[in-house]
Amino acid sequence: MSIQPTFGANAGLDAQLVGQLNALASTLSSSQLAWVGGYFTGLSAQSSGQAMSVGAPAGDSDNVLTILYGSQTGHSRSVAEELKEAAQEAGIPVELFSMGKFKEKNLKKLKYVAIVISTQGEGDPPDDALALVEFLHSTKAPKLKDFKFCVLGLGDSSYQFFGKTGKDFDNRLEELGGERVLDRMDLDVDFDDEAEAWIPKAVETMKALIPEGAAPGAAPAFGSFGTVATPVAHYSRKKPLKTRLLTCQKITGRNSEKDIRHIEIDLEESGLNYLPGDSLGVWFKNDEELVNDLLSLLKLDAEATVHVHDEPRSVKEALTETFELTLLHPAFVTDYAELIDHDELRAIAAETESLHDYVDTRQIIDVVREYPGSVEAEAFIGLLRKLTPRLYSIASSQAEVEEEVHLTLGVVEYEAHGHYHLGGASGYLGHRLKEGEDVLIYVESNDNFRLPEDGSKPVIMIGPGTGIAPFRAFVQERAAQEASGDNWLFFGNPHFTEDFLYQTEWQDFLADGVLNKIDLAFSRDQENKVYVQHRIAEQANEIWNWIQRGAHIYVCGDESRMARDVHQALLDVVVEKGGYSTEEAEDYLVQLRKDGRYQKDVY
Repeated sequence: MSIQPTFGANAGLDAQLVGQLNALASTLSSSQLAWVGGYFTGLSAQSSGQAMSVGAPAGDSDNVLTILYGSQTGHSRSVAEELKEAAQEAGIPVELFSMGKFKEKNLKKLKYVAIVISTQGEGDPPDDALALVEFLHSTKAPKLKDFKFCVLGLGDSSYQFFGKTGKDFDNRLEELGGERVLDRMDLDVDFDDEAEAWIPKAVETMKALIPEGAAPGAAPAFGSFGTVATPVAHYSRKKPLKTRLLTCQKITGRNSEKDIRHIEIDLEESGLNYLPGDSLGVWFKNDEELVNDLLSLLKLDAEATVHVHDEPRSVKEALTETFELTLLHPAFVTDYAELIDHDELRAIAAETESLHDYVDTRQIIDVVREYPGSVEAEAFIGLLRKLTPRLYSIASSQAEVEEEVHLTLGVVEYEAHGHYHLGGASGYLGHRLKEGEDVLIYVESNDNFRLPEDGSKPVIMIGPGTGIAPFRAFVQERAAQEASGDNWLFFGNPHFTEDFLYQTEWQDFLADGVLNKIDLAFSRDQENKVYVQHRIAEQANEIWNWIQRGAHIYVCGDESRMARDVHQALLDVVVEKGGYSTEEAEDYLVQLRKDGRYQKDVY
């Protein structure tokens, strides 16, 4: 009989961390436990020497490349980690920091810096970069003497202010006296190929500048102790896990305006782990019917050969598996107008504001239907962005579901321009993929959306619609860890009878005392529409009391309207109950974000 060890609370660890350690320990063999024990013993031995403050450069910064990343969904972090690996392979001493964990005052101590930064929506920086952005644009920003830098920006060209945060960093660092040693590159959502091309250029540029010297101290790498291999498999965007769909269940009523699915995916024996707050990346295939319509409209031979990464593939195969067909972006309209030589489409593409309005309401197929043409296969393929995985907030805690991962998925489907439209990934997961069939996935960590380390802290969760997903994971986790902190959920959808997602689960959590409060906003069940922001206003006094008790506030769901309305409602609470001016209340909420007590997962 195997006896699994457990970690006691007397080690100075909070209940949540103890639970996570116990959950990990229960999945490991005796040899794997021995390896992990050696690894942490090494870390302990190292930390018994002179401790380095978080976010402080180690060693001689004149000989070190410092990589700073700001990431909301994890993409910038992934690229930054690849840059670090490439620099290490080139023999460059390198340190990697999240901007959220970097001490701003240490910026002036750096000499060689690579910035990898994403832009959210219409030009906003990611949450973990907020403090550094504010510092750089304040009177406290230092003169950056002998500061050599390069910037890689990630964004989405569907938005008007594409890559704004990267551009702002690039300009501001130069204004402060820094020397740009490599031109900034702005990458779109299909960033993999261009990031792979930029990384060796950045490494080569920095290697030529950085004097040879000893690398700074670093934590021991996995595998440093003994000969036991790492027990945890590593999957990523580029190396996803091939697994299978277990369950796809519609959880809205037959008369609902929405088709929302509860998805369960198998993780058995994969070694894939995740935490509440993380997202699941899902690779998908395009709809065969959509591909056939495109081929017909463009008069393309489905079996004609095109080249993808210098490999020959049929046009139909490439359109199904490799290229984005549902998310329209401005560059496609501009380039397609030139390809088919169409003046009317050129005129649309020439006006920035009208172009973005045009793009917002259409898919690629709509443009081709409106302006059909006869084109060469290679030329049309050249206009398309590479298919990218979709990220979905994970709706389960491994402490509860073990070797599974759950999603709450809204199928995107609508009538527009005289035709039925279906979302790429949501249509694949919700309609086309059958239970038992293979699917490619990976976990994208989200350290900007985490439960408080102290399980006694109260949490307020605001998640209408599919924004409920991470809060199902949060409450499962709090229940499994027997966390003592209070839990309050705000949820909204159109109708109580059709759209109360996971209703029986929430009722059970209430009955068990895990969920202390729930406020519901079913917008269409009365004459006047009621949304979650209205419930927040009604509960202003109690919300302020919870905030004063140290509550952490979480918002998940639609960014364009819901998140803004909820922010305004919270602002009103701070003004009304805290006695602050509007400007002071904004500063108050900014400070909550910096302290990790006001976190958003919006899309």
